[in-house]
Amino acid sequence: MVENKEKTIEEITVCPECNGTRLIRDPYRGEIVCADCGLVIDEEIIDYGPEWRAFDKEERDKKAHTGSPVSLLIHDGGLTTEISYQNKDSYGRPISNKTRAQIYRLRKWQRRIRMRDSIERNIAEAFSQLMRISSLMNLPRNVRETAAIIYKKAAEMDLIRGRTINGMLAAAIYAACRQCHVPRTFDEISIATNISKKEIARNYRFLARELKLHILPASPMDYLSRFGNKLKLSVEAQEKAKEILHQAEQERLTIGQNPIRLLAASLYMASVLCGDKKTQKEIAEKIGVTEVTIRNKYKQLSRKLGIDIAL
Repeated sequence: MVENKEKTIEEITVCPECNGTRLIRDPYRGEIVCADCGLVIDEEIIDYGPEWRAFDKEERDKKAHTGSPVSLLIHDGGLTTEISYQNKDSYGRPISNKTRAQIYRLRKWQRRIRMRDSIERNIAEAFSQLMRISSLMNLPRNVRETAAIIYKKAAEMDLIRGRTINGMLAAAIYAACRQCHVPRTFDEISIATNISKKEIARNYRFLARELKLHILPASPMDYLSRFGNKLKLSVEAQEKAKEILHQAEQERLTIGQNPIRLLAASLYMASVLCGDKKTQKEIAEKIGVTEVTIRNKYKQLSRKLGIDIAL
């Protein structure tokens, strides 16, 4: 007796005959059987795995019949074919010079066909730059893919026209970092892309407005753990800095303020209060602000929050 296949295999958890939950999935027979009453709940299950076995990476690569997985970091999604540059036939033997010239021409036309118009060429160039910048900044994959989606939307809406690829790409990376809660400062992105902070900020505001990106304002808390570890502050000092920033938020002192400057001041105050003192110069160099900014901000915070710092 075989029941009607109204549910997917993943949804089958209870036997429809006896309501038993002890189900046996037999991969050799392709069946799901109830261990209590013996009912065959499903049969002829399709195995979506490979029909071969491999015991190491070399054997797996040799037996695999498929190409690379679909990727958002490739302008065409990785769905088109690609002619290898190895100049070898299917048996691994070197091809002749005559055939090599033919393959070279085929490879050149294949490369042209993959990019049909100027938009795809623009996206392909931007994505290659994206991979380089992401590796340089050590960005996770979800940030890279989010930046790729933002840039691709902008290119398809013809927002790149009249602007540089690197400038718009830097803005897309900054927006992706903010969306994925992996904050990076304008200074860091400016150094990695060799684009001025002013241009990145201008392009970012343009993208956010045209693409209707819903991004919350940056908070000093987002940068706390990263810069705290960069300064090698103790856990106690980082918790104290978090407490100072929380008090500043409650007193509405963070509204309209640069989060990096507030963070630098709070880390300096916390390091002094916890005996893990760092100099203003050291904090300024690590975070990317000036010593004068730290002095002004920490004096403002200490006065309004009533925190006495004995230097």
